[in-house]
Amino acid sequence: MDKSSGVGVLDKAVLVLDALEAGPASLAQLVTTTGLARPTAHRLAVALEHHRLVRRDLQGRFVLGARHAELAAAAGEDRLVAVAGPLLTALRDSTGESAQLYRRHGEHRICIAAAERLHGLRDTVPVGSSMTMHAGSAAQVLLAWDDPERLSVELMGSRFDAATLSGVRRRGWAHSSGEREAGVASVSAPVRAPSGRVLAAVSVSGPAERFGRHPGRRHADAVLATAAAFTAALTPTS
Repeated sequence: MDKSSGVGVLDKAVLVLDALEAGPASLAQLVTTTGLARPTAHRLAVALEHHRLVRRDLQGRFVLGARHAELAAAAGEDRLVAVAGPLLTALRDSTGESAQLYRRHGEHRICIAAAERLHGLRDTVPVGSSMTMHAGSAAQVLLAWDDPERLSVELMGSRFDAATLSGVRRRGWAHSSGEREAGVASVSAPVRAPSGRVLAAVSVSGPAERFGRHPGRRHADAVLATAAAFTAALTPTS
């Protein structure tokens, strides 16, 4: 299927944005991913940066800018968030733990929806909270299926390694205990678009002592089922 609009410069700019959707990229990585000439890729990335559609991270790599979130909010239509409420509530009720939905934004993950445990000790993550990609089961999920060429840089400073992410890909879910915060455990699974692309991570989190030594044995099935329900909700019906 030809995705060209016939407006060459716009099509090339969208190639750059599509490449950055997967995460931070150096200029060399943009050239490889988009197939654009190096001067063209650089010119477009800098122009998009001027309009806040692209920004630079601490390593000087290009990442998606804040303007995308502003436009999504202005449109008032975010299908992922729109379907999150009842799905996270059901996950909370079935596990008895707080449930969250995280989306990656450059070097951070943002909590875009949550259903808090109603009573007792809980892990509270307010909607809008920003966390690094260096710790926690949701971060593992959001990185596990990333471009292997990026991972060597993205894993610098992380509390998990490439072997951990290999296990996440094999199992289809991630778990952590005391990784993001002492005494807190979590289990996460990828929310995928109908195309298979990872869009977000759905999680349950709570006190490590309640999750036990093997958090995944307790909650992985419920988290995976919720992730599948998200994908089903995002799949267009004929």
